[in-house]
Amino acid sequence: MQGIKRKVVYITLYEIIAITMSTTGLALLSGANMGHASVAAIAASAIAVIWNLVYNTLFERWEARQAKRGRSVLRRVAHAIGFEGGLVITLVPLFAWWLDISLWQAFVLDLGLIVFFLVYTFVFNLAFDKIFGLPASAQPAPQGA
Repeated sequence: MQGIKRKVVYITLYEIIAITMSTTGLALLSGANMGHASVAAIAASAIAVIWNLVYNTLFERWEARQAKRGRSVLRRVAHAIGFEGGLVITLVPLFAWWLDISLWQAFVLDLGLIVFFLVYTFVFNLAFDKIFGLPASAQPAPQGA
């Protein structure tokens, strides 16, 4: 499976599983019921998708103006910290308000989500590629090319 079909299947499966698992985690850790926690999980997912589009657009505009091109480890670390920092600033107050918990509890919840998503994304990508095969960009070049 390649192209847009692959991307749509990837995003759909990724988000359905992520929202389901996040809902469970948020409910267990905050004491909220599953319905209430699911709203927070869906909102967090939507915010993360929108933030990803906005942040990467802004980052790439900044990056294009830099004299030194490429993505060094330092630049990748800065990118990751900026992205996650933006989510923390947005999601912590949302979780505190919606789940009726303290800002500290919401911050700890968000840190838990960050760790979860690091592991989840890694495992999901391994499984997705195993089931659906590698994308064209990751397949070996044809011999003699």
